[in-house]
Amino acid sequence: MSFRTAELAQRWQQQWPEALRAWGRFTRVHPPLLCASTGRARREGLHGSFAMFRLSDRTVVLDLTAAVELGLAEHGVEVMAHEVGHHVLCPADLADSARLLARVRRGLPGLERHAAVVANLYADLLINDRLQRSRGLDMAGVYQRMRGPKGDNPLWAFYMRTYELLWALPRGTLTDGVDEDTDADASLAARVARVYAHDWLAGAGGFAMLCYRYLAELAERDVTRLLARTCEPGVHAGDDVPGLSADDDGPLVHPLHDPSVNDFAPEQDGEPEEAEGQAPAGGQHREPFEYGQILRQLGFDLSDEDISARYYRERAAPHLVPFPVRPRPAPSEPLPEGLEPWDVGEPLEQVDWLASTLRSPLVVPGLTTVQRHFGVTESGGGDPEPVDLDIYVDSSGSMPNPRKQVSYLTLAGAVLALSALRVGARVQATLWSGTRQVLVTDGFVRDETAVLRVLTGFFGGATAFPLPTLRDTYARPRRTTHIVVISDDGVDTMFQHADEQGRPGSDIAAAALAAAGGGGTLLLNLWSEHRLAALEAMAPGWDVHRVTDWAQLVDFAAAFSRRTYDRSRA
Repeated sequence: MSFRTAELAQRWQQQWPEALRAWGRFTRVHPPLLCASTGRARREGLHGSFAMFRLSDRTVVLDLTAAVELGLAEHGVEVMAHEVGHHVLCPADLADSARLLARVRRGLPGLERHAAVVANLYADLLINDRLQRSRGLDMAGVYQRMRGPKGDNPLWAFYMRTYELLWALPRGTLTDGVDEDTDADASLAARVARVYAHDWLAGAGGFAMLCYRYLAELAERDVTRLLARTCEPGVHAGDDVPGLSADDDGPLVHPLHDPSVNDFAPEQDGEPEEAEGQAPAGGQHREPFEYGQILRQLGFDLSDEDISARYYRERAAPHLVPFPVRPRPAPSEPLPEGLEPWDVGEPLEQVDWLASTLRSPLVVPGLTTVQRHFGVTESGGGDPEPVDLDIYVDSSGSMPNPRKQVSYLTLAGAVLALSALRVGARVQATLWSGTRQVLVTDGFVRDETAVLRVLTGFFGGATAFPLPTLRDTYARPRRTTHIVVISDDGVDTMFQHADEQGRPGSDIAAAALAAAGGGGTLLLNLWSEHRLAALEAMAPGWDVHRVTDWAQLVDFAAAFSRRTYDRSRA
């Protein structure tokens, strides 16, 4: 640590309480992490910026070397108060940060890759305006220090002009001049910041739409340089972002057509319409690919397998059975059942002196002494052993890829498997498509991640039920198990084909059903009642359940789980 950074670290540490007070007397955040070198800051997760608020552990991380190079040594209170604002005001936590990103992405159709930049700019705008106007901090001075040569960056010029309008600064204080269109956009952005200051998520999409045309003019290199001027949250792979799979965003409207922002905009009748060229509002849930993109833009370094497992675990959660609760038995009193002789050598305190005296006024130990005999109340039986689950999910070419779009086969499988695991059962999951296209867990396991990795895989090949897997699973006796097959009419390969040894599939299926002992279910999306009747004839002893829409699989899986595994219904 150089003398200059050491002195700066001491000074900023002393200014930390003042930075906290900018957000109220009762604001409490971990002390800042003052990194003497850029290398140390990078090891703490700070890349491309001189400061960040790490949402995962609520810590301000500062690169003192970069702060000195930018000329911000005299603005410690402003810099640290700004970072605390990411915790107090926007986005506050990972869940809100994810919702902000999702909203901004909807305002940038085709340019969603830049959503993190715009989300940071928007959050900074709200925080800086609050600190400059309401707390009296010199945020304008910070941006004057950071001004430097910007090159031809229209987005930065639009953004700086917005600050000039918000803070009534003379034109040219933060910009080198802008054209009339940019000035009009900046005026709308300033109004968005004020109108939606206390409902910032509602204004995020409109701000993104204002940024759209400037981003379209920029090269990737210029956008990256702009990101280096902003702050970003730090995350760890183990952090959770609850509720991200739900798409609860309302429709977007351009600020020019928003009566709350533009006094001359016509009033909207009913729900506002999407702006021209804007992607329509999503359904009730995001697709898995969008879910993954948002996680990665938040900073998560996750594989496709991990992202898919998170997505389907969250989607399945509302349909799972409750965790089993073992009631504590009420304490029971000893039950007296009569008298029996007390003999010398037994504990003296067991003598019932009253009963002994009533029996004979002359008490002779071992002859007239008696003791009370107490019975034992029989306890209830133990918890029943849950039925294991052996699940086979079709992954042929007619099925969706669960990592790209919602697969209700995968979701139904997740509901069944996670419910079984929740009550202590073991699960074997098998994903199948064509011959030798089979993915299976390592037998019956209690590891939900291993199960979800299988269920979220994809082959997209031909259709051939994995008869060898079914045969080998029940070649030896095992615990009571229920077999579930999720497919469409391609399930007929389970009964009409033969294994590599020439054994008919119908024989293998019948033997497996008998050995499992817990029954078997064929959950099938079938186009006609005629096809249902044909499969029922092929599969005697199996419970063949027909759905006509893939989404109905989830309803059946939830109902089946409640019947089979919900102990609270017993």
